[in-house]
Amino acid sequence: QVQLVESGGGLVQPGGSLRLSCAASGSIFAITSMGWYRQVPGKERDLVVSFTRNGSTNYGDSVKGRFTISRDVAKNTVYLQMNSLKPEDTAVYYCNAVATVGMDDYDYWGQGTQVTVSS
Repeated sequence: QVQLVESGGGLVQPGGSLRLSCAASGSIFAITSMGWYRQVPGKERDLVVSFTRNGSTNYGDSVKGRFTISRDVAKNTVYLQMNSLKPEDTAVYYCNAVATVGMDDYDYWGQGTQVTVSS
């Protein structure tokens, strides 16, 4: 089992910045990738960014050049720095971790944190 706890959401004006944090605990040795997704009511959960299995990052097209993922291995924490925020970035942001046990992958999700971009 992997537990994910997010923090850092809130209300910000267009053009502003926020940093989200996701702290992982539990069976962290099994984690093979982590990332962030977002969801607005009535729509599917979309990829924001993820660390892939080979160590590279994969950004959603709408956030390239504005959002940056980073991690602190010692703290088992992943960060999402969001700059130049737009109203269309408003969503609930979810931290995701994929844990691999043998040949099976297991998805874990945080509770979500609301990000609202509005003047």
